[in-house]
Amino acid sequence: MQNNTWYSGFAKTAARFCGQPRVFIVAVGIIAVWAIVGPVFHFSDTWQLVVNTGTTIVTFLMVFLIQNTQNRDTEAIQLKLDELIRATKGAHNTLLGLEELAEDEMEAFRKKYRALAREAKKELDQGYRDTGTPEP
Repeated sequence: MQNNTWYSGFAKTAARFCGQPRVFIVAVGIIAVWAIVGPVFHFSDTWQLVVNTGTTIVTFLMVFLIQNTQNRDTEAIQLKLDELIRATKGAHNTLLGLEELAEDEMEAFRKKYRALAREAKKELDQGYRDTGTPEP
């Protein structure tokens, strides 16, 4: 658990740092310097290999950092939505575990809510209010 906490903290800090405009500017600067020194190295295979290797390594590592932070953000949003469902009178508590359902069960919910949306649109077009809950 401690390694997971360490990694999560590291990933959040690294993603926050790497997402800053100045880091992007530094990356553009590095590529610009690489392009400028191309003629000095006669655009050799080694010159190309340097940037290819560097960008591959950075991309590879950033994928894991981004995935970690995206997973954390998604989980936090899911928990917040779960709390809203739980706290809303008349809400269907079965939706709290929706992400755990099989695809066909989820599709049944999708169809139900699409039908509710179509019905609400019809009622709105007829001048009714678009508020409240559709079920008692």
